[in-house]
Amino acid sequence: MKEEEEIGKPAKPKAKKDVAPGRLIDTYAAQCDNCHKWRVIDSQEEYEDIRSKMLEDPFNCQKKQGMSCEEPADIDYDSSRTWVIDKPGLPKTPKGFKRSLVLRKDYSKMDTYYFTPTGKKLRSRNEIAAFVEANPEFRNAPLGDFNFTVPKVMEDTVPPDPKLGSPFPSTTTTTSEKSSVKQSHN
Repeated sequence: MKEEEEIGKPAKPKAKKDVAPGRLIDTYAAQCDNCHKWRVIDSQEEYEDIRSKMLEDPFNCQKKQGMSCEEPADIDYDSSRTWVIDKPGLPKTPKGFKRSLVLRKDYSKMDTYYFTPTGKKLRSRNEIAAFVEANPEFRNAPLGDFNFTVPKVMEDTVPPDPKLGSPFPSTTTTTSEKSSVKQSHN
């Protein structure tokens, strides 16, 4: 028992993780294995599908309808946004659940969460297992498909003073030939 509790004062609440509002990914993209141009991907689900197959079936421009390597890039890798590299081959999020990545205020790393079809936020494998156990209708969700591997923040795209943040409040995700990349505007 803490000293404050012993003398009748409430204990200080545990500090929340240092997560900045607006540090969620809002754009997804993939890098062509042939021309290395970045192509914006329409949805998180489509991005996760590309990422899950990246090792055996690398992305190329022709996989995006009406696109070819001759077209200009949809987005450029630069410091106008913070880029983060996702590991290729991660499984797709189980149907009905949503994977959420949040960039910390200090830009040190991202945190992974899953939201259930009922809206509950799950922060660990143990919470996921307990949720699935308590909700038999979700037992078909493979526990191995819940992956807490976090993307690597690309330091050359982090603002000079992360405490000040960035004038760009959005986030983008991309996939390259060897790795999936997520980028977040600072």
